[in-house]
Amino acid sequence: MPKSKRAKVVHLTQVTKKTREHKDKLFQNVRDAVPEYQHCFVFSVDNMRNSHLKDVRHELSDSRLFFGKTKLMAKALGQSPEEAIAPGIQDLTSHLSGNVGLLLTNRPVQSITDYFASFAPVDFARAGTASPRDFTIPPGVVYATAGEVLAEHDVPLSHTIEPELRKLNVPTRMVKGKVVLGDENGQTGEGYVVCREGDVLDSRQTRLLKLFGVCISEFRVKLLAYWSSASGNVTEIDPAAMDGVEQD
Repeated sequence: MPKSKRAKVVHLTQVTKKTREHKDKLFQNVRDAVPEYQHCFVFSVDNMRNSHLKDVRHELSDSRLFFGKTKLMAKALGQSPEEAIAPGIQDLTSHLSGNVGLLLTNRPVQSITDYFASFAPVDFARAGTASPRDFTIPPGVVYATAGEVLAEHDVPLSHTIEPELRKLNVPTRMVKGKVVLGDENGQTGEGYVVCREGDVLDSRQTRLLKLFGVCISEFRVKLLAYWSSASGNVTEIDPAAMDGVEQD
């Protein structure tokens, strides 16, 4: 029997594939922008969030940020002295590997390093990321933050959330209208371990962290190296010592 044309699967999450036109546009945009700016940084991003990246773009509205294929961006900058769009910038291409981008700016180097050193908003963790810390729900009455703040400054967890906790394998029950961690015999032990430092989080763990308002992911931009038009030199940046970068 022939297949019905109506029985067609439509993927609502499908995205438009980048065309040759998009790639050519990125290539040309990078080449056009470089001569307009004094510095070109290569940076990476930990725990990418579009909302935080928008804040960066807003703060650096007088600068340009580029994301794309690293080989394409390297080609745009030039991978040899003969191909380079500006003297010395070809040495920056060795840092274009992995999930990185370009920042073109006229601001002093120190102001850029200071900004990113202090910009580290926290957010809820996503599945697949490593936990930077332990998190355990204390035994007894369960509070809204599960011990993240002192009990006198916290409130008992809403009873409406208790069914979801049980679905997430947390051994809770209702006692006199309050959510309590422990079995029918009152055995609560030392609490319920949601995650340990270094654990690669799954969707169940991230959901529990979010239910208790625990933000453990830190959005951070790490500057790897920069090129300066005045000197034509590329300077590597130690992310752990960004405050030590001298201003040009």
